[in-house]
Amino acid sequence: MKAFEATTRFFEIAADQLGIESDIRQSLLMPSREMQVQVTIERDNGRLENFVGFRVQHDKYRGPMKGGLRYHPNVDLDEVRALASLMTWKTAVANLPFGGAKGGIGVDPNTLSSREIERLTRAFVDKIHEIVGPDKDIPGPDMGTDHRVMAWFRNQWEKYYGFNPSVITGKPVEEYGAKGREEATGRGVGLLTHKLMKRLGANSNETNIAIQGFGNVGAHAAKFLDEAQFPIIAVSDISGTYYRGSGLNVRALLKHKLEHPRGLLEGYQDCEKLPADALLELGDVHVLIPAAVGGVITEENAEKIQAKVIVEGANGPVYPIADYILHERGVTVLPDILANAGGVTVSYFEWVQNRQHYRWTLDRVRSELEHTLSDAFENVWQTANQHSVSLRTAAYMIGITRVQRAGELAGFA
Repeated sequence: MKAFEATTRFFEIAADQLGIESDIRQSLLMPSREMQVQVTIERDNGRLENFVGFRVQHDKYRGPMKGGLRYHPNVDLDEVRALASLMTWKTAVANLPFGGAKGGIGVDPNTLSSREIERLTRAFVDKIHEIVGPDKDIPGPDMGTDHRVMAWFRNQWEKYYGFNPSVITGKPVEEYGAKGREEATGRGVGLLTHKLMKRLGANSNETNIAIQGFGNVGAHAAKFLDEAQFPIIAVSDISGTYYRGSGLNVRALLKHKLEHPRGLLEGYQDCEKLPADALLELGDVHVLIPAAVGGVITEENAEKIQAKVIVEGANGPVYPIADYILHERGVTVLPDILANAGGVTVSYFEWVQNRQHYRWTLDRVRSELEHTLSDAFENVWQTANQHSVSLRTAAYMIGITRVQRAGELAGFA
């Protein structure tokens, strides 16, 4: 199943609950604009190489569009279209004044030098600068990109339009970035996992956590949950699954990751090492957090998952058929459009600070993040109980209702 088809199925389930007519559904689902560009750079060896870049702008009814830039070999138009749609519902669920967008380039950044990534970013800006801007479409970091890429993007865009750091978020703190932005997605995953388990009546020190993916999101989620007294018994990256039933030493894992040349857990020994895909089906896991890539929980493995709670740190980790199987088995799933909304929330805070030319403290960023995500969680929880639907369907219902109302007030123009 393709990514946009999966997102559309979740949309349709919620739209059925809301009784939305077919013509309005099409208006809400159809992207506003899709751009595909050829990006050519000179490699360090002097040879030219071509890449394909995308920017999909899904919706603008609730404000300027917002969405990350992803550098990954699997980036294609369908994936970017799906992620742009998810951003529309995510910003609406969090009640941020944005629409949804997404962009990316089909490239493995690990095969490029830092200078080649900079050339690629600047060449991409040259192709899309006319459609992005602080009041149009504000990019941010995503898989394969970081604060350096955001700084290069901003610098290249400002060559056309002059000083305006609010064109992009996720920038270095020294370059008008927000304190707490790097940790925001993972911290939000941790906050909402803690809040969900309280609602389910579980004690943190008796709730075993497994995190698939130990990149930016997974590592920060692990740090937060470890400090909240949750046992982190398994984490994984491309090098394998690292498991200890009594709980891993998260500080030691983070230190090892920091010292590894590629930021991996490879070589960490104070635990049992299992195959990378073993993490999903561990029997003593209570909460599973897929925080790597999409499409990892499918019809084939949904029955084998032992965890009773899944918190979607990644975008689209559970396919619709698998989601149905999990729901029938009584597994609670906190959906991506709420669970990982911490990143775009703090990106909003960064955009606000840039527009005001005023900087917030880290304590204020964290406090505002918790307030925003807590409000969103309570709305989703109450909607799910009121309508006897899953948390995913409830989140989509809230997001769709807000976008539809904004579209109606604008005349769907």
